[in-house]
Amino acid sequence: MGAARREVKEGTVPKNKTHSGAKKRFKITGTGKVKHNSAMNVHKFEEKHSSRKRRVAIDGILPKPEEKRIKKLLGK
Repeated sequence: MGAARREVKEGTVPKNKTHSGAKKRFKITGTGKVKHNSAMNVHKFEEKHSSRKRRVAIDGILPKPEEKRIKKLLGK
């Protein structure tokens, strides 16, 4: 009947959870930058020319404003 309640001890801060979608899509490099995969790099390679396939295979680095938002989702 009732909703589940969490027991919270007084004086403790609740833990933040990592965004599960963000942790699958982004990685943090050794220097602290956020790396992401390129789009259009999953299937239908027969109809893409060689230079386009090489171009989309390269991972990108996020710009600073977006980097801040993604790091917050990742708990960094």
